[in-house]
Amino acid sequence: MSDLATVKALVFDVFGTVVDWRTSLITDFMWWGRQRGIAADWIALVDGWRGMYVASMDEVRRHPERGYVILDVLHRRSLEKLVEKFAIKGLTDADLDHLTRGWHRLNPWPDSVAGLTRLKTKFVIAPLSNGNVALLTNMAKFAKLPWDLVMSAELFEHYKPDPETYLGAARLLGLQPGEVMMVAAHNNDLKAAQSNGLKTAFVARPTEYGPLQKVDFEATGQWDVVAKDFGGIADKLGC
Repeated sequence: MSDLATVKALVFDVFGTVVDWRTSLITDFMWWGRQRGIAADWIALVDGWRGMYVASMDEVRRHPERGYVILDVLHRRSLEKLVEKFAIKGLTDADLDHLTRGWHRLNPWPDSVAGLTRLKTKFVIAPLSNGNVALLTNMAKFAKLPWDLVMSAELFEHYKPDPETYLGAARLLGLQPGEVMMVAAHNNDLKAAQSNGLKTAFVARPTEYGPLQKVDFEATGQWDVVAKDFGGIADKLGC
């Protein structure tokens, strides 16, 4: 384990690490669909939507000449394709906006708020997410996430795992990469952060993808901290 005494800030992956996106969206959409009288396989839609996530960001990387596109826009484009694929009828433009903003209304994991509150007593804490600034800000209000500031891929016009995100976060905080710890439930995110000089902390979220989960049941790298939840991270960092 490396020396953690130099760490001054913790930055967090959000989707899956801080918030339970899958259960939140499925519950939200099922309730909303019943109120609106719109029948759909909301579980399949949510899983399909998340399945398009990486490809949509890769498309932005492949076409820098088109400019950076925020995640809200990518989510809306993916949703429109899925609505057509699943032949969901009766959705207005306002309905599509409401569903897209479901990503702004995600519930935290049970340990997230208490753990973040403890960590905040000793460290600067912030998201470092592919979500855009408005999405992350609205989510923080909804889920009562006690961030010190909101950092988003939008600020750097690069999606993780591009180096610009991790190094940009350290730069905005006025810190060296080794003074920043990336916290995530995804080993690939931590691998990228580590390769750019950040410290790393892994917390397992084995139900993130429900029955579709295939990876990230446990730490697979040499991370600086491994814990079962945010409280465990706080314990190991002396909070």
